[in-house]
Amino acid sequence: MPSQKITFKGASGEDLSAKVDLPEGKVKSYALFAHCFTCGKDLSTINRISKALNEKGIALFRFDFTGLGLSEGEFANTNFSSNVDDLVAAANFMEKEFKAPDIMIGHSLGGTATLIAASKINKVKAIAVIGAPSNATNVLKQFGGDIEEINQEGEADVKLGGRTFKIKKQFIEDAQSQNVLKIVSELNKPLLILHSPIDETVSISHAKEIYSAAMHPKSFVSLDKADHLLIKRPEYGQYAADIIATWSRQYVKDGGILSSILS
Repeated sequence: MPSQKITFKGASGEDLSAKVDLPEGKVKSYALFAHCFTCGKDLSTINRISKALNEKGIALFRFDFTGLGLSEGEFANTNFSSNVDDLVAAANFMEKEFKAPDIMIGHSLGGTATLIAASKINKVKAIAVIGAPSNATNVLKQFGGDIEEINQEGEADVKLGGRTFKIKKQFIEDAQSQNVLKIVSELNKPLLILHSPIDETVSISHAKEIYSAAMHPKSFVSLDKADHLLIKRPEYGQYAADIIATWSRQYVKDGGILSSILS
């Protein structure tokens, strides 16, 4: 699986670290991946998903959001909206250097950001979200008792996944200002929702809300016994990628089912 390391300008002008994983043969389509909150492009789950997509001829473009991983910028100055803007910047870069993304895939809060960003990227043909919240405020529960300090002091150091991040009040206010389900109801693009019924980070009710808000064509796939990050049962990363690759063939022109029917 050949990979190319890339740097591109994010929405705020910072250099963002990215890579594009290419299949061995012909590239049938390009996908843009958005990682989970405070994660990064090199999460083991994404590696497995990328490999599985490559085996189906799908190239995957993934990057670290501003202030995370190898990307420049201060995480404390980012928020949900800036993640959306980084995704749009990534799609624009892909169109210039490779090809506009045919498929957008997002994991957890990255999935929620993908739903919003996809509404701003006309050439996207299919969207898939994994364990995505139906709102941007679900992530705030991870801040626990630090929420009060953030609101009173304007910022606080919050421990997330064993690491410490500075969270500012603007992050909370931005999350609270989002109306994700309204955007979903107006998206009018094929949508695949993958979610575990035992997800303890983002409950299955979020998948129901996204599904109910979305217009057809829309699909739901249960990830059964998977954890939120698809790490404890890594086979679910492979399964999710296989489902996304097969499902998206209906909507992606190059090598897709519809193109063969219409030709």
